[in-house]
Amino acid sequence: MELLSLLNSPVLYLICGGIIFFVAVICLVFAVRAYRMGKALGIDTAKMKRVITASATFAVLPSVGILLGVIALSGSLGTPWPWLRLSVIGALHYETQVAEAASEAVGIGRLSISNMTPEAFVTIALLMSFCIMWGMIFVTIHGKAYTKKLSGQTEKKPGTDSGKKKKKLNLKGFGDTAMTAMFIGLVSAYIASYIGTIISGNGRFTFSGSWLPLATAAVSAIAMEVFLRIKKTGHADWVDSFSVAGSMLLAMTAAVFLGKLL
Repeated sequence: MELLSLLNSPVLYLICGGIIFFVAVICLVFAVRAYRMGKALGIDTAKMKRVITASATFAVLPSVGILLGVIALSGSLGTPWPWLRLSVIGALHYETQVAEAASEAVGIGRLSISNMTPEAFVTIALLMSFCIMWGMIFVTIHGKAYTKKLSGQTEKKPGTDSGKKKKKLNLKGFGDTAMTAMFIGLVSAYIASYIGTIISGNGRFTFSGSWLPLATAAVSAIAMEVFLRIKKTGHADWVDSFSVAGSMLLAMTAAVFLGKLL
């Protein structure tokens, strides 16, 4: 618990809070500039206010999932670090998975404050930062060219026919497919690690580990399927704003009740 108190020290709160405050100020500056630009373009003020209100409303529900991630990681990594990671550039699915993988890689096993050491925390924090920074780097270098490809624009090159346009690539569709495939692989790997604890013998199947993670995953999958069906049958695109957070809350609630009852 002494390490946890260090991870929750005022110094870390000051450092992480200062970075978050800086990012919040930048967001506010861009919001004000966007509002002024909208007025300069002649966009109706009432319409812009409705957009602001709708955006703020729909931002609350997805943030519940982020809050759950902070709470889940704060017990082992302290509050300031997960707060910083999930407030600025991190993603809920990324931070939790990388933290778990890093804890196993450094030899402390399950991500827990009881097993945490200063060296392990530094390694976990470094890995969480190093693996996600490449998005910023690649966007800085290749963002302009990638945007032009998405919009179908091409640059005229010396010695080429300017009247001919390159075939537009469906890069957006490929990116969505690649991300979906990656997360299916990650989820499959985690689920398989628990399915692998099933032992067959004497015509019976038993768990050498815990069945609770599989039950929690099943509840989460069912909840997500319900949200997707509501979206599809009711043409309710707004369901996307809280489907992840809602699935997590239902799965966590189910885990608590199943853990106590069975």
